[in-house]
Amino acid sequence: MEKTLQGLSAQTQYFLDLEDRHGAHNYHPLPVVLNKGAGVHLWDVDGKKYFDFLSGYSAVNQGHNHPAIVKAFIEQAQTLALTSRAFYNDALGEYEKYITALFGYDKVLPMNTGVEAVETGIKLCRRWGYKVKGIQEGKAKIIVCAENFHGRTSTVISFSTDPGSYADFGPYMPGFEVIAYNNIEALRTALQDPSVAGFLVEPIQGEAGVVVPDEGYLAQAAALCKQANVLFIADEIQTGLCRTGKLLACDHENVRPDILLLGKALSGGMLPVSAVLADDAIMLTIKPGEHGSTYGGNPIACRTAIAALQVLQDEKMADNAEKMGLLLRTELNKLQSPHISIVRGKGLLCAIVIQHPNKDAAMELCMAMKDRGLLAKPTHGDKIRFAPPLIITEQQIHEAVAIIKDALQVLA
Repeated sequence: MEKTLQGLSAQTQYFLDLEDRHGAHNYHPLPVVLNKGAGVHLWDVDGKKYFDFLSGYSAVNQGHNHPAIVKAFIEQAQTLALTSRAFYNDALGEYEKYITALFGYDKVLPMNTGVEAVETGIKLCRRWGYKVKGIQEGKAKIIVCAENFHGRTSTVISFSTDPGSYADFGPYMPGFEVIAYNNIEALRTALQDPSVAGFLVEPIQGEAGVVVPDEGYLAQAAALCKQANVLFIADEIQTGLCRTGKLLACDHENVRPDILLLGKALSGGMLPVSAVLADDAIMLTIKPGEHGSTYGGNPIACRTAIAALQVLQDEKMADNAEKMGLLLRTELNKLQSPHISIVRGKGLLCAIVIQHPNKDAAMELCMAMKDRGLLAKPTHGDKIRFAPPLIITEQQIHEAVAIIKDALQVLA
């Protein structure tokens, strides 16, 4: 294969140039052009095979192109794709029954992207605050955590603490109070305000670098919210659906959120599908015509989501995530690399923190891993998330760690 001056094939360079010329420059991807996926692997346009250690930010928990999910998608796509919510369709009710039974809620509100679920949760919480809690109109407040990542809409970036997300995108929406993550006393203090309607939290902060809170934090937070008559809203878009070794990350502490936000792996990576789950006392505060989505609850999404959820259960992916995640962290710690200061995670949502005088060391390590057949991406400069599909095997974990070990030589 002909190579360019940068060491990339002419074919790869063609696609990189195409995006650079015609696409917005709002991402900085690794220079690899993918065109095939199966299970835990991806292939690029030159035929090179890679371990996928990002899984579409946990959208592909079930593995790339899982046959049962693909089958459900194709069969529905060949029959009926979209009706809008102006009419009923024969897939939505079955999906609603399935997902509410699985997670134990009265109702589900179907949306598309993860941030749409977050926005819906915010609106639902505020509406409950006014109609049920009796907060003065326009005064409802939602508590959030520093270093959060809940999406990219103008509302959500209004309570981000990452300048890369919010800088020069103002003015910002009011109504949010930012407190320290994993700090019960900060939450206790914030909850003293009677205008607080909800507490929105990631059970594990993924984008921040897989920051796992202290054991008991979520249970204490949920209990404090209940005492204060405040809704506990769990953003399980990345941490949910077996990623951390349980169906939900909140399950590790037996916490049942008042509002549960799901997305990503809800479709097994086939299309954007998200969901907001709550009981009637909360969900039914929104009346017909007050919220919706043209594509929310479309037949393809409904059939695909049922298949995706069933696969997680049938193949016991939570159990495998628990076992393989422990193995991955154990093997990474065994490397005893001076360049890895921290190995952390829960289930197969893991991360390493790179210690090196070169501020670009994490990116250089990711490039070295790419060259050796493993794809991962830095977050917040010095952290690298490792989140392979939940079907990964023990042998594949060992193969992947061997690649990581070899790639670490570039930081010597």
